[in-house]
Amino acid sequence: MVWCSGWRLAAAVSEAGGLGLIGSGSMTPELLREHIRKCRAATSQPFGVNVPLLYAQVGELLQVVAEEGVKIVFTSAGNPATWTGWLKARGITVVHVVSSVRFAQKSEAAGVDAVVAEGFEAGGHNGREETTTLCLIPMVAQAISIPLIAAGGIASGRAMLAVEALGAEGFQVGTRFAVSAESSAHEAFKQRVLQTEEGDTVLTLKSIAPVRLIRNAFYEQIAAAEQAGASREQLATVLGRGRSRKGIFEGDLVEGELEIGQISAQLRTIEPAAAIVNALWQEYLQVKIQLAAS
Repeated sequence: MVWCSGWRLAAAVSEAGGLGLIGSGSMTPELLREHIRKCRAATSQPFGVNVPLLYAQVGELLQVVAEEGVKIVFTSAGNPATWTGWLKARGITVVHVVSSVRFAQKSEAAGVDAVVAEGFEAGGHNGREETTTLCLIPMVAQAISIPLIAAGGIASGRAMLAVEALGAEGFQVGTRFAVSAESSAHEAFKQRVLQTEEGDTVLTLKSIAPVRLIRNAFYEQIAAAEQAGASREQLATVLGRGRSRKGIFEGDLVEGELEIGQISAQLRTIEPAAAIVNALWQEYLQVKIQLAAS
């Protein structure tokens, strides 16, 4: 949700009854502090911050989180053992995002309070194992004793109920909120997402940090380099700097990095975050009642 989930989206989700998350991966410490304060002014409900652990400024970002009194942190893209103890010592609930059973177990051993198990369908930092949500959730549920949140391909109440049946106790939704009215993504990016069809997104950059991209000229450059056997360093050169900002935040649909989940092929409208939360929950309840009565 880099470039998509700022204070407006996080506050809107929390106000509607979900847990809004500020995506700090695109932020400086000073900008994160501003977003936290604006989010707190916009909602009296709890919200959290997602902090990817692969960035150089992670220590400064987490210091801001602690100073501002945020009580929930979702970490991702790194070793949870590095910061979990530090966060919990400050009274912060820690949830770590994983893509495999092995990393779910390592996260539990590191002391996190819950894990998000994210399947291959997801758009963000994905797993090299390419395990789908349908397979990943029950395997992780059997392997850990802490709460499990499912992610990857979840954009409906039916999907929420399905992963609950597989062992999940919570649900994380990204792609549908990335094209919400409050998302800070560029309008051109949102419209491109709504135009995607089955097969338009591809998991790539597996040797660096796997992400799911919409096929465009930038993706073709990466695919050609990978097919030619490019090294990590060569791929990093092709990737360059600021590609995700260019694509998602600035709306460059040709040369930008267009990260989004596979479920985008089901989405066709831009909706307010509150309407999305309500629709997800109402469908979940309705289908649950229908199945119980059948």
